[in-house]
Amino acid sequence: QVQLVESGGGLVQPGGSLRLSCAASGIIFSGATMGWYLRAPGKERELVALIVSSGATHYVDSVKGRFTISRDNAKNTVYLQMNSLKLEDTAVYYCNAKTTLYSYWGQGTQVTVSS
Repeated sequence: QVQLVESGGGLVQPGGSLRLSCAASGIIFSGATMGWYLRAPGKERELVALIVSSGATHYVDSVKGRFTISRDNAKNTVYLQMNSLKLEDTAVYYCNAKTTLYSYWGQGTQVTVSS
């Protein structure tokens, strides 16, 4: 059974930082493309960042220079370091794992940026 368990969300002031973690089980983690997505209130889920098995990364323009995605294959965990958070970063953040055949989602973790 595949499980993706996110953690690290919370309430933070503008300009602050959070680090999200996603622990995966039930997949060959080292071969999976891992991603973080967000769903802001009233909007569709959208990509934030991806990291492929080689370690190459991709970010959407709105988070470039502020967010960093990384992975620890020994721990089957992907991270999203979020710095310089803005009000508009408020959303539920979801972890995604793409293998050759399937795409899996975590349950999401709430990030709220508010003063």
